[in-house]
Amino acid sequence: MAIPVSILNLVPRRDNGTAASAIRDMLRLAQVAEQLGFVRYWIAEHHNMPMVVSSATQILIGHTLSHTHHIRVGSGGVMLPNHSPLLVAEQYGTLATIYPHRVDLGLGRAPGTDRVTAAALRRQLNDVSLKFADDVVQLQRYLGDEQQQGLVKAYPGMGTHIPLYILGSSTDSAYLAASLGLPYVFAAHFAPRFLDEAAAIYRERFQPSAQLAAPFFMLCLNLVAAATDDEALYLQTTQLQSVLGLIRNNRKALHQPVPTMDGLWAPEEEAYVRNFTACTLLGAPETVQQQLEAYVLRLQPDEVMAVSYIYDMDKLLESYNIFKTVADNVG
Repeated sequence: MAIPVSILNLVPRRDNGTAASAIRDMLRLAQVAEQLGFVRYWIAEHHNMPMVVSSATQILIGHTLSHTHHIRVGSGGVMLPNHSPLLVAEQYGTLATIYPHRVDLGLGRAPGTDRVTAAALRRQLNDVSLKFADDVVQLQRYLGDEQQQGLVKAYPGMGTHIPLYILGSSTDSAYLAASLGLPYVFAAHFAPRFLDEAAAIYRERFQPSAQLAAPFFMLCLNLVAAATDDEALYLQTTQLQSVLGLIRNNRKALHQPVPTMDGLWAPEEEAYVRNFTACTLLGAPETVQQQLEAYVLRLQPDEVMAVSYIYDMDKLLESYNIFKTVADNVG
């Protein structure tokens, strides 16, 4: 029994690369993902982070759509508090008009950055994330049929019915996705704590909607797959170094893997990083298959999305190839 799989990409910059090379790598991965049969390819929104170049997410999505043929491409997600729902509807409505039935809109409540940068993005003092639910409903209306509209309409956007997905890392997002009858994507790749509880809340509380008749739960995991378990452990040190940099507020581009993390972190830092990356498919193909099957058995996801921070692009592509092969043979 195969399980549908997809890819999340933050468009990371490597320490020997540039923003331009990161975007080229983003496109190369998207094209391989399409060839391998991944369902969708999502690009995340982040700001003021030197290690990723995904700030103008809709432009990168358009670039990816223009260089692929059928894979769905979308936001993982649009950090809605940073944007006017009308502008989002117009921008993504334009993409959906050019590339019909290929655009997804994942929506997040967080700013995708620090508070100071969030204030610079919003240019206002109030915390607009408190209006997230209202903004989602407003965005739905802008993308809906003409009879749903008010005085202000999204041209283009109206009538495109771009599918919306609620992204979350807590139980709050589970309640919202369930009440609105929208697909729910849980960010276990960095927030594993509430995974089981959020999945259960979403399914128990789900209310059917015009978009979705039954719950649709997508699980996002880290991925480091390689020929052997030992090689995967070695390749994972790139992400471990990156997360260590985050907690030290030293946000640098991706570093090459190291033979060991010993001496690079304090015990309390190691504990934090290990918890942060706890939901990781890590190892050789047979190991990854066992891990994936355990997640599927435990959580019954409708789709699994993976994000990987492997430094070497060829190894990164190999990792996703292993993941797709394993997913095709789950069970």
